[in-house]
Amino acid sequence: MADEIRDGEDRLPFDPAETADGPRVAFIGHIRSAWEKGTAPKNIRAARETGQQARIELAPGYARGLQGLDVGRYIIVMYWMHEGQRDLIIQHPRHSDTPRGVFSIRSPRRPNPIAMSTVRITSLDHTTGVIGIDAIDAFDGTPVVDIKPWTEAIDMPPSLDSATPST
Repeated sequence: MADEIRDGEDRLPFDPAETADGPRVAFIGHIRSAWEKGTAPKNIRAARETGQQARIELAPGYARGLQGLDVGRYIIVMYWMHEGQRDLIIQHPRHSDTPRGVFSIRSPRRPNPIAMSTVRITSLDHTTGVIGIDAIDAFDGTPVVDIKPWTEAIDMPPSLDSATPST
C-alpha cells in the first residue's frame, strides 16, 4: 500500500481485500454528502456539529424495503468505507499516546472497512428510495451495506453501573 504509517503502527502480511474466503456483499445504495477526502468530519458527532445534512440513495429495487420507516425515526446505516486502507492491524491514532489494535478503535483503516452511524430520517421518499438524514461522516458516493431501525429497547446499552464487568 502507498499510504504512510505512523511510528508504532504495523501492517498485516497480506491484503484483506484480496482474500476470497468470505461472503459477497451487495451494496444497496450510496451516500450523498458534501464530504470528500480531506474534508470529512472525524465522526458522526462532528458531522452533526457542521449542520450539513446528507441523503442515502437506494439502488433500484430496494425502495420497497423502506416500508415501516417514517420521518423522525432513527436508523443505523452500515456503509463500506471503500477508500479506507485495509492492511493496518496496529495503528497510532493522533489522540492516543500509544499504538492500539484496530479492533480497539473506530478508524476507517481496518481489514473490513465497515462503518455504522445512527442517524435521524429527515425526509423519506418511498417511491424513489431517497432517505434524507440529519448527518453522516462518510464521503460522497460511499456504498451502503445495510439499514436497520434503531430501537431503544434493543440498541440502548445498559446503564454504566450494570455494564461494569465483575472481576
